[in-house]
Amino acid sequence: MERGKEVERMEKMKRKTAAIILAAMMAVGMAGCSTADTVNANLSKDANEFNVYRRITVTNARTDTIMLQAEGYMALSNNSSNELVVTIKTGEEQYYKDYIYLNDWTCYVMEQTEPKGTDKYHYELVFYPERLIPEIEIK
Repeated sequence: MERGKEVERMEKMKRKTAAIILAAMMAVGMAGCSTADTVNANLSKDANEFNVYRRITVTNARTDTIMLQAEGYMALSNNSSNELVVTIKTGEEQYYKDYIYLNDWTCYVMEQTEPKGTDKYHYELVFYPERLIPEIEIK
C-alpha cells in the first residue's frame, strides 16, 4: 500500500511540473506577439478576403515610369513563374484576375486606401500605353 501512495504522489508531482512548464511556455509565446504583429496579420487576412480597398502601382524602376495602376478590393499573391497575381472582386461572387510579370526592373507598391463611399465592387485599372510602346523614329 505504501508503494501505491508513492506512485500516486509522483504522478501528481509530474502533472504539476508539466502544468508549470506549459504555463511558462505560453507566457513566453504570448509575450512575443506584439500588437503590430496581430494587426498586420488581421489586415492581411481581411485583404485576402476582399474586405480592404487597395491601390497597386507597377513601376519600371529603370525609367521611373508608372506602367500600371489598379484600385479596388483585391488580393495579392506570387506564383512560381515570377508573376504577381492580382485578384480583384468585381461583384457578388465575381472576380477579375490579372498577372503582372516581375523582373529586375519591375517593382510594385500596394497601398491600403480607405473606402471612398463608392460601390463596393468598383475598381479601376489604368494602363499607360505611351510607356509600354517604345518610341520609334522613322527616317
